[in-house]
Amino acid sequence: MNAHPDTRLANASPIAAPADFVPMQPLPDLRERTLQVLPGLALTATIALAGFALRQIPGIAVFSPMILAILIGIAFHNLIGTPARAKAGVVFSLRRVLRLAIILLGLQLTAAQVVEVGATGIAIIVATLVATFIFTVRLGRAMGVEPKLAELIAAGTSICGASAVIATDTVTRAPDEDVAYAVACVTVFGSIAMFAYPLLPALLGLDAHAYGLWAGASIHEIAQVVAAAFQGGQAAGEFGTVAKLSRVMLLAPVVLSLGFMATRRARKSGQGHSAAKAPVPWFVLGFIALVVVNSVVSIPAEAKSVIIMATTFMLSMALAAMGLETDIRKLKAKGLRPLLLGLAAFLFIAGFSLTLIKLVW
Repeated sequence: MNAHPDTRLANASPIAAPADFVPMQPLPDLRERTLQVLPGLALTATIALAGFALRQIPGIAVFSPMILAILIGIAFHNLIGTPARAKAGVVFSLRRVLRLAIILLGLQLTAAQVVEVGATGIAIIVATLVATFIFTVRLGRAMGVEPKLAELIAAGTSICGASAVIATDTVTRAPDEDVAYAVACVTVFGSIAMFAYPLLPALLGLDAHAYGLWAGASIHEIAQVVAAAFQGGQAAGEFGTVAKLSRVMLLAPVVLSLGFMATRRARKSGQGHSAAKAPVPWFVLGFIALVVVNSVVSIPAEAKSVIIMATTFMLSMALAAMGLETDIRKLKAKGLRPLLLGLAAFLFIAGFSLTLIKLVW
């Protein structure tokens, strides 16, 4: 008779005890994860702030804080060394912060801006992007450049510079050194274009709109387009900026397409089922959603200015994180072929877009 109460008590105690403690377990985990990422977040944020501060120096303002942030990050990592305790926060910046920033980029674009460029202008931009991407990837293959690195250079050249490189890397999953090399390529040749383009409109017979479209369709970074286009006057500057933003909108379909291409390659190579799953970049869908929101909702200019600044800051944090994981010795080991590929891509996009503008604009 005494066995039954004991048995019931023995059976009940394993169930009752965990029920008292399970709700408390997630809190220490969340607190621990937060504490783990804080040092790295603080480091990438500090480097991003340094990038913004350096732009106050005359002559350096032509470079975006994103470019300056990756350079500072590379210098810090290779001269001082990234602390081990900052690793988690650096990875967090490179993944979560980056994706949030790309989503917020959608608030800088509207359907009305695309309409302003016109069907012919959009056709020129799309044709230039597609032709440049295909040309760069195929030439990279012929030159023996690693496929993932060639894709990053192609994306950075054809779409929007460093932002496109790091967005594309979410599906190509290239080594950090490849990303840094690709960013270096688009920075170097985009900077050359920024200084060279303003010398050419009169020589090439381009009016303000044609010059703005050429700059927006072919120069790498948004900041570089703005700097070059406004040298041709207010009308050229405004049209060039809108053309560039329309080109940025194509980031979404390009990244989605690369994701599905990566899936097909994985399946053809006979990798396991899990490796063949489509790496769907959900943040790109968020980017598209905010473009739609920005097209139907009027966001106050003051709020939009803050959003743009915050987006640029977060992108700078992501590139700082990229720099903090880049080993210069590995960059040197890649040699000059990727740099020559970046040069060829730059010359192609400039020449191809100019030809189309002269023919149909």
